[in-house]
Amino acid sequence: MIGLTASLVIGASVFVGTFTSGIFGMVGGQIILATVLFFLPVSAGMTLFSALMFTSGLWRGILWRAHVNWPITIRFAAGSVVAYVLMLFIAFVPSKPVVYLGLGLAPIIADLLPKRFAPDIERPGIPYFSGFLVMLLQISVGAGGNVLDAFFQASNLNRHVTVATKAVMQLFSQAGRFVYFGLAALNDGDSIQWWLLGIYVLISFAGGSAAAGLLNRMSDVHFRRGTRALIWVLSLIYVARGLWLVFTD
Repeated sequence: MIGLTASLVIGASVFVGTFTSGIFGMVGGQIILATVLFFLPVSAGMTLFSALMFTSGLWRGILWRAHVNWPITIRFAAGSVVAYVLMLFIAFVPSKPVVYLGLGLAPIIADLLPKRFAPDIERPGIPYFSGFLVMLLQISVGAGGNVLDAFFQASNLNRHVTVATKAVMQLFSQAGRFVYFGLAALNDGDSIQWWLLGIYVLISFAGGSAAAGLLNRMSDVHFRRGTRALIWVLSLIYVARGLWLVFTD
């Protein structure tokens, strides 16, 4: 059960997170995930987070459906399926320190790679690899959207195609993670109020819709700079949080 204070804080994070994701892609999901994990066990938190990210991504995909790059999306989905089947045999649920450290370190490493090694989502074979890697991260450390951002940052795709394609791509991994952690939550006896989930879904629609006008007015240059800055700020916060949990638990 989620208390009143926790419900209000999570609701606020859902609006801020989906508004941010509506502008920059998947960065806002990290805001929601960090908030949810503060109040809930990993299995229940991941289940709630996955459901919210699926519905908000679906809404962004509908809003920008004309801009989705379907060839890249289909290849990404194929890689995701392979990773998901692999993780079903492993049945691994990460601890909170692992989740935070994974969230923080993965995008920093990707951003620091030399340009010749930059993971460009438009290169042949890269969509398959990114689908496999992101799904692996979604389950093993709880999130991979910030790593997926690195694949798009290295490409020449404009902001509308980036936001639309990432939203649809992530539907596959979000659905897979929801089932994976939902089963784990049931086994652990964790639960959330489904009516509260419905309210959060409506809030996520509101956040995504509010972001659409701002995305239209933003330039591609400012879009890329803003995305990179947010990735670094949030990544450093997550690394600090993960280290705090490691040394205080």
